[in-house]
This record gives sequence, structure tokens and C-alpha cells, in this order.
Amino acid sequence: MLNVQNEHRSHSQWETVLSLFSPRGPIMKDVLNKTSVLVLNRHWQAIDVKTPIDAFSMMAAGNATALDICGQEDLRPVRWEDWLSLPVRDEDNCIGTVNGPVRVPTILVLARFDRVPRRRPKFCAKAIWERDGGVCQYTGRKLRPNEGNIDHVVPVSRGGASSWENCVLADKKINSKKGNKLPEEAGLKLLRNPFTPRELPVTQLIRNSHSVRDWDMFLNHASDS
Repeated sequence: MLNVQNEHRSHSQWETVLSLFSPRGPIMKDVLNKTSVLVLNRHWQAIDVKTPIDAFSMMAAGNATALDICGQEDLRPVRWEDWLSLPVRDEDNCIGTVNGPVRVPTILVLARFDRVPRRRPKFCAKAIWERDGGVCQYTGRKLRPNEGNIDHVVPVSRGGASSWENCVLADKKINSKKGNKLPEEAGLKLLRNPFTPRELPVTQLIRNSHSVRDWDMFLNHASDS
């Protein structure tokens, strides 16, 4: 019964938030659905990213406040009702509502959640680049972005899996030379055996892919260019 009530309450909150917006055209929809809002736990540690539409729903439900930011020394948590009346500045993104423009927040602070979850990086080419430090695992040479690709140590054509334990970063020329051979068959030797990365605090896995300036003070690693 509790789950049904919560589901109904959540649905009502979505209806309340969505009824305010008038997302006409691709630009408005792009703003609402872009993951441009950094989520902090209640200790102000970065733990997630959300879209503005998700952020507004969380604020309307009382689960989070948004930060009104005027420099690193002036950060003020603002509740939903007060956020609606904040002025929209030149540097802000905003959305049109039935009552006029509303500023899109860049930082959200959760009201109750206080942990920093741990998570393993998602298996993908970019994560393999990061695990291997941008170094060809056969030659030890540091690679530029256009010089490397992902090699299956045991080729897929010979039953090799697309997995952490079977994929490495390799120089494109070396990878082409290796083809569908095993490393030893191509006269190659791995610098180290590929491995599954350990779980990390999710803060370390968040990337500022939209270059939101306000995020920089909460992320302790270099943002992606």
C-alpha cells in the first residue's frame, strides 16, 4: 500500500511540475533533457547528475534544494517555492513557464541522503583509455586520441569477449598488425594483463561534459574538455 501511495504522490508531483512548463520547440526540450544539474548529498559531496526536469521534480517534492550561486563564497540553498521567483541573470539558462521564465539550477542539494556510493566505471572505450592511462599496452608509448583504439587480446573471431579482462588500449598500427592473432603469434607482449577496475566513489566518475562552470568547485578531478 505504501508503494502505491508513493507512486501516486510521485505522479502528482510530476504533473505539478510539468504543468508549469511550456516546452515549445527543440531548444526548450534540449535544455530540459540535458544532464546539466550536478547533485550533491546533504554534506555537499557530488554524487550524481540530473536533467533540469528531474531537478525541478525533486525540488517540488521537497527532496532537494537548488543553490543560488554568486561566486564561490556566496552559495545559498533555495527551496522550490522561492526558486520560482528568482531573477534570471544573463549567464543563466532558463525555461518558459505559464508564469514567466524560471532559472535552471546547476547544483542540487539532497535533503536527506548523506552517503557517497561507490561504483565501478562503465565498460566502454573511454574507460579503457583511462584505465590504461592513454598508453599502448604493447609498446608502452603514450598515445594521442587519434593514434589508439581498443584491441581484443583474444580476437572476437576466436571467441574473445568484449570485457575488461580481454580489452586493452593499443596503437592503431600495432592493432592492425596483430589482426586476428594472439599477442604471442604476432610477436607482441602485454605490459600487464588487463583487469577490471576497482569500485570508486561516484564523485570520481562524474564528468563535466557540458562544461558547467559551477560544477568545478565540487569535482576534485579535471573535467573533460
